[in-house]
Amino acid sequence: MTGAGGAFEAATGDGPPRPDPQADAAAAERRANEVRVAYEGLLQIRRLTNLRGGDPRAVPAPWERNQPVRAVALALEAAGIPPSALDAEGRRVDTGYRVGPGERPGQVRVEWLGPPGGGAPQQEEAALERCARALERLGWEALLYRGPRRRRHLEVEPLPNEDG
Repeated sequence: MTGAGGAFEAATGDGPPRPDPQADAAAAERRANEVRVAYEGLLQIRRLTNLRGGDPRAVPAPWERNQPVRAVALALEAAGIPPSALDAEGRRVDTGYRVGPGERPGQVRVEWLGPPGGGAPQQEEAALERCARALERLGWEALLYRGPRRRRHLEVEPLPNEDG
């Protein structure tokens, strides 16, 4: 969503619901364009900071390494994977990914969450595998783990660049 001061913010899964394309086609189209422009900007940053040349999708840029939650959220949203969402009272209302900080610096945790009774636990393995594939194509290492109550999540880190 667009954040404070009109700056683009990738959906982490803890924000408001996305515009419904059938109820508000213009807002949904605006959001899709914002995501596309932000993702193209990310690839341009990668091109400019990758002194070795090559595929700009291969290795996360320094900006992404410094803000991994934002970078991973943008990568997932640009891949067309739906984020989860919260209503004004903080209740989960949409099923999708949730991106947050991991246990270690530079690490990100990706979960698949939804409203009670919405089927998120049954979808999580396949959905998280889809998230992992999207992230791995962009130079992120995404490992699937099973946590408390047997719920799965990804632990995501940038692949090391060739310089270390």
